[in-house]
Amino acid sequence: MTVRHDGITAEWLGYAGLRLEAGDGTVVYLDPGRYGTLTGEWEPDSPDAAHPEPRDYRPEDGDLVLVTHDHHYDSDAIRRVAGEDATAVVYEAVYPPEIDREGGRVDDLPCEVVRVGEAEDRLFGDVIVRTVPAYNEPDGPHTGPDGEPFHPEGFGVGYHVTLPAGAGSSGEDGGGDDRVTAFWPGDTDALPGHAELDVSLFCPPIGGSFTMDRREAADLAEAMDPDLVLPVHYDTFGALETDSGAFAADVAGRGVPVVLDED
Repeated sequence: MTVRHDGITAEWLGYAGLRLEAGDGTVVYLDPGRYGTLTGEWEPDSPDAAHPEPRDYRPEDGDLVLVTHDHHYDSDAIRRVAGEDATAVVYEAVYPPEIDREGGRVDDLPCEVVRVGEAEDRLFGDVIVRTVPAYNEPDGPHTGPDGEPFHPEGFGVGYHVTLPAGAGSSGEDGGGDDRVTAFWPGDTDALPGHAELDVSLFCPPIGGSFTMDRREAADLAEAMDPDLVLPVHYDTFGALETDSGAFAADVAGRGVPVVLDED
């Protein structure tokens, strides 16, 4: 399913993968791939998993491919989605030699690569990309048996993306603005400052275990008050299984529009 919102389209590709298409045709991918979600090999741990079906996906139409951290770096997926003149925007701490799986060197990607820090604003064509810190609080619930956060501060980022809207869209303020903002916070807890961001399309992780869970994401959605919420990063495997319907009901009950992109 493709979600149409305020002059752009969005599609959850499975796991953390998102495809955004701006009103001018610019295509942005965020954290595509892993676990066979783009190769057709993904299999659910639960038969009731509410997750996009696996498929052999190779559109090679992306203008930008954004990668938040090591866990979401998939060089094969980047090759599958990147267009001929694509730019891969990769957080500076992503380091494939230390990833415990075959990932391929960042420098070997068949496109321009731009490394970014955790608090930057960059312009790529007509798309503004802002990086936002993403991490688990050391004293929070998302820590390993050793007490260390699954995602320590500095390990990854989220992306706040400003896209051109389509003709006739209401834009961010309902006054004819031709820009739309989308926010994928990455693998993170709900952090101070998230709710202060100007966000039209909010795409939170809701699987819990390693990130904010559905209740924490609903609280953040209420505080942020976006125009639409599209959750991702759930039901890919057992540790990420959650009740997406309950999340949607919770968010809608708080007066925030929400949609599920599931098969």
